[in-house]
Amino acid sequence: ERHKHNLLQFIRFGIVGGSGVLVNMIVALIMNKAHGGTARADDTLFAVGNWDFSFSILVWIVGFLVANLYNFQLNRSWTFKSSKHARWWKEFWPFLAVGSVAALAGMFFKVALKDPASPVYLPEPYFHEARGLQSREYWSQLIAIVLTMPINFVVNKLWTFRAVRHHRRGQIDV
Repeated sequence: ERHKHNLLQFIRFGIVGGSGVLVNMIVALIMNKAHGGTARADDTLFAVGNWDFSFSILVWIVGFLVANLYNFQLNRSWTFKSSKHARWWKEFWPFLAVGSVAALAGMFFKVALKDPASPVYLPEPYFHEARGLQSREYWSQLIAIVLTMPINFVVNKLWTFRAVRHHRRGQIDV
């Protein structure tokens, strides 16, 4: 029975995550279109030492924040059904922290997938910024999200939404 419950939660988490991927990718599409297309995604916004903060990184961060908020609310109310067990902010900060760690790892994946010197670079002729949806910008975003999803599920189940296991139904943590 416990394994069935965990499997159901994992499936729900995947559905929420899948819809969150769509939210993230829509944010990326809108931001890139507004900035002049994916060919301009690597424009440097500012430098931090020897590291350039590119528009692509800004897209990653904004997409993460919007999708993270969306995913949190759906996971809280549907996947883990914890809204009756703990206050919104009490669960949101751990969810954001977990997501931020995964987002940081994902950011490095995204950069590596777009860097011609990287062993995991997305090669021509399959990926190219002039090809719209075949853009490295979009595919690196999507692949990085998929790679970080298992981290998010396990840590959020064991840490963020633990209030579900520790409180009786109807009891709200203060």
